[in-house]
Amino acid sequence: MEHAAEAVTVVVIGAGQAGLSVAYYLRRFELVAGEDFVILDRTDRPGGAWAHRWESLKLGTAHRVHDLPGMEQLGVSFDTADRSRPAREVVTDYYDRYERHFELDVRRPVHVRSVANRGVELAVRYDDLRPREQEERPQRGLFGRWSRRADDREVLREAPTGEIVTRFLVNATGTWGAPFVPYYPGMSDFAGRHVHTSDFRSAEEFRGQQVVVVGGGTSAIGFMLELESVAAGLTWVSRRPIDWIDSEDLDLEGASAAVAMQDEAARAGRALPSIVSGTGVPRSRRIAAGIDRGLLVARPMFERIERAGVRWADGDFAFADTIIWATGFRPELRHLSPLKLREKAGGVSVGQGASWADPRVFLAGYGPQASTIGANRAGRMIARQIMALL
Repeated sequence: MEHAAEAVTVVVIGAGQAGLSVAYYLRRFELVAGEDFVILDRTDRPGGAWAHRWESLKLGTAHRVHDLPGMEQLGVSFDTADRSRPAREVVTDYYDRYERHFELDVRRPVHVRSVANRGVELAVRYDDLRPREQEERPQRGLFGRWSRRADDREVLREAPTGEIVTRFLVNATGTWGAPFVPYYPGMSDFAGRHVHTSDFRSAEEFRGQQVVVVGGGTSAIGFMLELESVAAGLTWVSRRPIDWIDSEDLDLEGASAAVAMQDEAARAGRALPSIVSGTGVPRSRRIAAGIDRGLLVARPMFERIERAGVRWADGDFAFADTIIWATGFRPELRHLSPLKLREKAGGVSVGQGASWADPRVFLAGYGPQASTIGANRAGRMIARQIMALL
């Protein structure tokens, strides 16, 4: 079943920090949500990627979450939020209030299939997942034994499809929907579970297990600290040496070298480098204690995966019931493939938030705008450019 096509001036895909920031400034320019612009979000509740993070993750242990523009009007701030509550609950609560206060009329859950040329305009094709649920089936990932809990099953729907024709598109889909797992020989032979950061729910799932954690960022470190008193054995491996810095917090905006690398790659159309590779990892008191007791000491990357664990080039072996891949994400841009924006170098050429290949397309939260404060600045910049083109 198809909805009749509608036409608006702007379509925003994604209602995370970047999408809501753009929407806020469009409202400041007196555009009306639902009439002049539409926000489509695939999640079933506010919060963006934060709504899907594990329950034990608190605001005090995650990267700093900056307030959205205009949030002071609601009388709330992430700086004064209750840090004993799960981060996902706080962000979902605040974003929900934000959407209602500024009348952003987010449509969810709506899955955007593709964006294609339609003459001088763009056609956004989507599945409307709101009406009803049908049968369920377990979702299979990259490997036959890729972890999925029973209550995380993919819900299949007889989803109505629709189309929106628009003059401008703001892509604010972030990265959560595109988990990255590097290939290593023997992955499909592993008898245990492969679990990515996006699938992690609770340390209790791994009680009594031998666990290998892969990754050199804050997620991997957080998993190690949570699993220390739960797992029967822990092994931490990283593809690069950990660059510890003496700081309690990681200020992404202040890490000018990392931001510059992201900006350079985005302008050149190259694949974006890891933020952590340019910022280092802050050695907070909690992390320093973990280093001192020998927990947070990363081994170099193993060479291959075997049925019962992982093996290094020198023949050393570690048993594993589960391998947790805290190896990051990539920008989620598959739905934009009909526009042929991707360069031979592997990325999309973006400058000041705009695609250099198609001036009708803006990418919010991409590259140097990935931090929350960067996304806020991008929202103002992108909204101004759109209004200048109207």
